[in-house]
Amino acid sequence: MNPLLIAMPGHEQLARSLTVLLPADEGEIVVRRFPDGESYVRIESNVCERDVVVLAAPYLPYMRQDHRFHPGEAVSSRIIAAALDAAIDALVTVDPHLHRHHTLGEIYAKPTTAISAAPAIAAWIRAHAPQSVLIGPDAESAQWAEAVATAAGIPWTALTKRRLGDRRVEISAPDLSQWLDRTPILLDDIASTGKTLVAAATKLRAVRSRPPVCVVVHPIFSAGAEEALVHAGVAYVASCNTLPHPSNHIDIASVLAEGLRRHLAP
Repeated sequence: MNPLLIAMPGHEQLARSLTVLLPADEGEIVVRRFPDGESYVRIESNVCERDVVVLAAPYLPYMRQDHRFHPGEAVSSRIIAAALDAAIDALVTVDPHLHRHHTLGEIYAKPTTAISAAPAIAAWIRAHAPQSVLIGPDAESAQWAEAVATAAGIPWTALTKRRLGDRRVEISAPDLSQWLDRTPILLDDIASTGKTLVAAATKLRAVRSRPPVCVVVHPIFSAGAEEALVHAGVAYVASCNTLPHPSNHIDIASVLAEGLRRHLAP
């Protein structure tokens, strides 16, 4: 019997792609909010004796709070992991923010699979921006940027970032003169305020690069972020559909399906 795939609100289109790729049956769910803001959830499909995939975490939140930076703070990544462990048999997500935690297995007791969006991003670059140069936003992104650029068949480099606060970053760039005839692609895993991408785009425009394209795995984009990117000279944003957003141009359904198959009964 096919597994049953239940999509949380906003992920319906991605879920339909996965039902074909796995294959799976599309489940029915009712989600609404009470006047006081509490959530009401009802699963209308019969789940008895079936594998059930709940499509809720292509983007896994709370992973950036992986350390107690100030007294009184909670280490949210561990708290969320403990809560999910009690409710799931396995977790599949896309490019979680792994920094102080090197693997999801360090904080999750249940089996986990972290899927990389790199193959989908590289395929998109080959199809839509073959005459480009890939630029990572900081030194930590270098290994990831190199992997994507190699798969896409384009050169790459990385900027240096110094974070000055939640909404302030300082960017320095290497010599980019050899690539000024190529479209720069700024690659980042998470874009929330967009300040890192804005600072990077501003730095690129200062050296008279072509208008950069921003490629983002998880497009959170708080209020005003996209307008700031346009003001900084960004040509456009292409994001993966881990979170529903108008910039979703890169489909991660195939790589996500591959990860889900590892945990489903044959």
